[in-house]
Amino acid sequence: MSQYQENATIIRFEQLTDTNIRLTLQTEEIAAAAKPGQFVMIRTGKSKDPLLRRPFSIHQTSSSGRIQILFKVTGRGTALLAHCKEGETLSVFGPLGHGFHIDPAKAACLIGGGMGVAPMLFLAKRICQMKKDTDTDLIILGGRNRSEIEPLLADFHFLDIGVMVATDDGSYGRHGLVTDVMKTISLPDNCTVYTCGPHLMMKEVFRQCRKKKIECQVSVESVMACGMGACLGCNMVAKNSRYVHVCSDGPVFNAEDLEWNL
Repeated sequence: MSQYQENATIIRFEQLTDTNIRLTLQTEEIAAAAKPGQFVMIRTGKSKDPLLRRPFSIHQTSSSGRIQILFKVTGRGTALLAHCKEGETLSVFGPLGHGFHIDPAKAACLIGGGMGVAPMLFLAKRICQMKKDTDTDLIILGGRNRSEIEPLLADFHFLDIGVMVATDDGSYGRHGLVTDVMKTISLPDNCTVYTCGPHLMMKEVFRQCRKKKIECQVSVESVMACGMGACLGCNMVAKNSRYVHVCSDGPVFNAEDLEWNL
């Protein structure tokens, strides 16, 4: 896999909610090489504080050499990014990690919760490019409330895949969790579920997939320092008590390969 370090110009800054922000960055080499499920590491400050880059899923790419990232302000690094302006540049390294494996012969169900919605758009667009028939495909997206999820839906509705929405407070779509929606639908036997979101959400998605004997791929979110497996900071337990690195072995895994303690 090829990785690039680019000084990326901020083309567009979108304040979606008080804490949720989407950036469009001009990164020709990264955009051309990126695959759904991969991520980038971004230096969030101009000085050495914070010292380490921060990881961000690739939300989508464009043929004009742009990528988008979607993030929530949760700490110092993301707070600095939240004060960036259009026209400024950021040091971006990527694309990194192993992405989703797409089988065009199988139906696809994409399930994203919270910031786990971010990689689902890139994946959905690639599936539409690879498959002639998406009638059996489905996207399930969830957020805490209407303001968190609604600004993201327009891009998904442009695709030829059905979209179902759930919110924790019932202010938009179905009242409940994406896993509640999953229980109400019948997925084809020849189907792959692709999911990203909080650990407990993905655990329940996998539990339902295992019960239905359906393949499940999970995109794991983790704190990272280097993004390349050198610092050993993103270890997680896999099957047979072995350890894997989210950054270099993932972030996308076959759910069967991880330890979920179901």
